[in-house]
Amino acid sequence: MRGHVARAVREGSAALTGRRRGGATQGPSHGQNGEVSTTGRKPTNAKRQESTIEGDLPPRERLVRAASRLFYYEGVRAIGVERLIAEAGVTKATFYRHFAAKDDLVVAYLLTKDAYYKQVAEPLAAAHPPAEAIDLIFEAIAEHARERGFRGSPFMNAAAEYPDADHPVRRLVTTHRDWIRNLFQELLTRLGHADPESAAGALLMLYDGAMAAGYLDDSTAAHKTLLNAVRLIRSEG
Repeated sequence: MRGHVARAVREGSAALTGRRRGGATQGPSHGQNGEVSTTGRKPTNAKRQESTIEGDLPPRERLVRAASRLFYYEGVRAIGVERLIAEAGVTKATFYRHFAAKDDLVVAYLLTKDAYYKQVAEPLAAAHPPAEAIDLIFEAIAEHARERGFRGSPFMNAAAEYPDADHPVRRLVTTHRDWIRNLFQELLTRLGHADPESAAGALLMLYDGAMAAGYLDDSTAAHKTLLNAVRLIRSEG
């Protein structure tokens, strides 16, 4: 893979897991030897450093960042408003000034994840021939699934906690999935595929499966199988 593409995949993977420039992360904590804290809490020095960085941010962004950490690694229902307020270092009045209810913060959290995924996939789709773009998007997914602390798709995780299809969280999940499906269909149409709509649905299923397998299975072993399946689907017709 060419150097600039490899960098795009690596940077995209970092964005998908919520890493930020400057060494701070939104995932579980890493000690000096790379160990992950089983409690999801950072060592004292790292936590103090991140607290200093985030303390300079507007309260709303601090809340969204705290939500990104806690919701992704511990689950939405498990986290209450008091915990979010404490993690973000804001008052209850500030929380409710920005979010009428916790569900509104869940939507804001997922919107940041939606933006991360788009920042990875859309430039790849625009800058490369369609077949290569499809392969590179899935390469980014495979790299993302190998990131330490990967817990699967934030959208599927959230959907599992919101069974009502009409809930704003579920509607956002649907919107995100429609974007992925439409992106694949557009690329397949440019590629001249005989049935881009059906093939895009198949790629979306592979996307979902890759996210689940990356958490549940050996993501490295599944990498080759995933990319072979992608190439088979995009080459049919």
